[in-house]
Amino acid sequence: MAHQLVGLDEATARWRGSEKRERLLAAGRRLILEKGFPATTVDQICEAAGVTKGAFFHYFDSKEAVGREVIERFVFDLVETFRGGPFRHLPDPLERVDAYVDFTIEVCTQAILRDGCILGLFSQELAQTNPDIRAVCEQSFRAWAEDLKSLLDEAAAGRKPASPFDSESLAEQYIAIVEGALIVRKAYQDPQVIARALNHFRDYVRLLLTTASSRRRKERR
Repeated sequence: MAHQLVGLDEATARWRGSEKRERLLAAGRRLILEKGFPATTVDQICEAAGVTKGAFFHYFDSKEAVGREVIERFVFDLVETFRGGPFRHLPDPLERVDAYVDFTIEVCTQAILRDGCILGLFSQELAQTNPDIRAVCEQSFRAWAEDLKSLLDEAAAGRKPASPFDSESLAEQYIAIVEGALIVRKAYQDPQVIARALNHFRDYVRLLLTTASSRRRKERR
């Protein structure tokens, strides 16, 4: 995932704001995940942050400005989380893909995704009404998928997949699985939903990367 997604150098400097500003952003993110963006009001954000409405408008022009910064910060955190993943240091390309899946399962239990995905939420609620937010969501999802696609391409290099291998659509499938599993996890109240779904994805990728000759050997046993 590329840093140019949100102009991170500028964003990092901008985020070094006051304590009140930080509280407003933290409250905004929490309420947006709980209630959804349309149902979250400026008054609610101020109350949750313990900040006056006048102070809110000192830092932000509108609720939409809070939403934009919430999603920018989320993307920044997601980029940095996956950038530093331990799977990147594994020498074997297919093991890197396996470890990427394991890492995703772990990240879904951490603060960044534990309560849901800001990208998924904003895509559902704002894609039809806010072109700027929709563009951020699209760009971010595509960059996330491209990161996995590069690992899949490395894993497929030098192999002869038994079936057609489309790393781009596989990476898109991964995004769909993660986002769908995060939603189902809430409905089921079952944190293992994500692990089950992503383990199926891992098995499918390994199946696609099994050579035809290897498969025939296994069938003869």
